Amino acid sequence: MNNSFKNILVAPLNWGLGHATRCIPIIKELEKNGFNPIIASDGMALEFLKKEFPNLLALELPSYHIEYSRKGRNLKWNLLKNSPKTCFAVLNEKKIVSKWVTKYSLSGIISDNRLGVYSKKIPSVYITHQLNVLSGKTTWISCKLHQLFIKKYTECWVPDSKYYVNLSGVMGHLKKTSLKLKYIGILSRFEKQNLPTKYDLMVLLSGPEPQRTLLEEKLIAELKGYKTQTIFIKGKVEDEQKIDVIQNITFYNFMQTEQLQQTFNESEIVLCRSGYSTIMDLCKLEKKAFFIPTPGQFEQEYLAKKLKKSGYVPSSKQDDFQKDDLLKITFYRGLPKMDFEIDWKELFSLF
Repeated sequence: MNNSFKNILVAPLNWGLGHATRCIPIIKELEKNGFNPIIASDGMALEFLKKEFPNLLALELPSYHIEYSRKGRNLKWNLLKNSPKTCFAVLNEKKIVSKWVTKYSLSGIISDNRLGVYSKKIPSVYITHQLNVLSGKTTWISCKLHQLFIKKYTECWVPDSKYYVNLSGVMGHLKKTSLKLKYIGILSRFEKQNLPTKYDLMVLLSGPEPQRTLLEEKLIAELKGYKTQTIFIKGKVEDEQKIDVIQNITFYNFMQTEQLQQTFNESEIVLCRSGYSTIMDLCKLEKKAFFIPTPGQFEQEYLAKKLKKSGYVPSSKQDDFQKDDLLKITFYRGLPKMDFEIDWKELFSLF
């Protein structure tokens, strides 16, 4: 089949960069299989994908107004406070996408956690590892609401294994469901390479403000006396790349995929958030790590706890972290090896 005239809208949520980064292999595979991907998002996620795919059409969607507080325990209150704006954005993006279906002759939609990006006229896919959305005491209602949205889509692709050895745990696995689920294996934009070790420690920051900056400040202060070669990537997508060298630490504001892949492969251990997309990357690259979950983000806290309990990766709370904690990595076996190959032709046959 000739797919050269089939336009597929790929729309990741702008919440950190994780949703955008895991869409990179999808966009590349769409191109390999003869489709024409169109990118849609907002904020930093959109700017990031425009840098990665400068030749593709990039469209802007409304912001969900996701805001973090300086105190992690206030996250749920902030999300609740901003929920009217988020609901308005979801309704607005649904209207916008409805017009785009005709305007850009769309043949399909792939939405990574954007709740209003779907159409009943064309096949629409929802990507999530959170079939169950953890939110503390309100988990039961956040799970039900999310699953109601997922039902609106033709299929839901879960980037994980369906079986006992998996990364998402209770978040990505339901005991009973009528949802049309496909477990597609882990999504990562990176490939493992056998390169000589250049850095003893790689620090990779990500996620929304102000928590990204708070962790940056803490780690810079904590690692001042860390007598090893360290590369520190701040996760700030800006117009130009900036590089600073202070003693044994090399700082970058951001890296694009090719350079970041090389840096991962040249690094002995990784210090980062326990975001799901980062976990998938580390799994693909077979790298040992230390996690500092974003305060108040139930998903990251759950994943860090799950992987620590399983003996895979150590972790600590942001306020409690000390550089000597990195020594604990040697007592953990690293993330499980997952060799599942994604059948892209089968997935894309939906379109």
